[in-house]
Amino acid sequence: MSEWTWVLVKAHDSLTEGPVWDGTALLYNECSANTTYRINPDSGDIEVWRTDTGAANGANFSRDGRLFNCEGAAKRMTEVQGPDDVTVIAGEHDGVPFNAPNDVAIHSSGRVWFTDPNYGERPTEKDNESIYSADESNGSWTTTRVTFDTTRPNGLIFSADESLLYVAESPNGPLNHSELRSYPVNADGSLGDYKVLHDFGNCRGIDGMCLTADGNILATAGSESVGPGSMLYLFAPSGRVLSTAPTPADSPTNCAFAEEGLDVIYVTFATGHVYRVPDSGLTGLRLYP
Repeated sequence: MSEWTWVLVKAHDSLTEGPVWDGTALLYNECSANTTYRINPDSGDIEVWRTDTGAANGANFSRDGRLFNCEGAAKRMTEVQGPDDVTVIAGEHDGVPFNAPNDVAIHSSGRVWFTDPNYGERPTEKDNESIYSADESNGSWTTTRVTFDTTRPNGLIFSADESLLYVAESPNGPLNHSELRSYPVNADGSLGDYKVLHDFGNCRGIDGMCLTADGNILATAGSESVGPGSMLYLFAPSGRVLSTAPTPADSPTNCAFAEEGLDVIYVTFATGHVYRVPDSGLTGLRLYP
């Protein structure tokens, strides 16, 4: 990983996030610009795909190709059928609006899981920063709080067999430890007691993650301000660090496998950069398409 070649795709003015492969192109968000972009890897063209996104952040496809977005500024979760076709699936829990939905993982059952931190300490009515799940029945959605022990959850993904939910616990402040956690997923959709797989100390922990074809975790973490710097980590399911790759820009935010063989990695950054790694030697786990 340390020998990767990083190819700059685009340098935006502000933080980029939520890269997802739709089978023919890569979508990603420039959050504060309220814009989703679409990259055609064959031509290299980048076009605006959606505007007025509610500061869309994390995004993911379900197994059957439904696209779900975390809209942080709008404090809601949405299903995006097209640039002008958006359905709100969750905007509150127990009558209280969310903080700022951040990242999303989708179980093979169709249940949508998402984190709700409050980075920037925005004004909020919530007294917690938790993970929620949303279930659809007859066209209506019901939201359930599933963590009561997170202080600032960020990225999340399921293990390859969906028995575990990997969670980035990423609080701010020098006295708080950022952690990669694994939670057992119970049959009823609740979570068991977590295990800490990796402790980043007071450094910037994981922001976003994706899975390799062999079930390892590729994660964006770190910053130039403290600790070993900005990089991608490759973790075994046990939490053992298999390898790392320093990044060409500061504070990577998320990553996704893309293109025909799911063997090209796209990485977004807090600096607004989007990079492509064409010869990573890794392949992504194919969930969709």
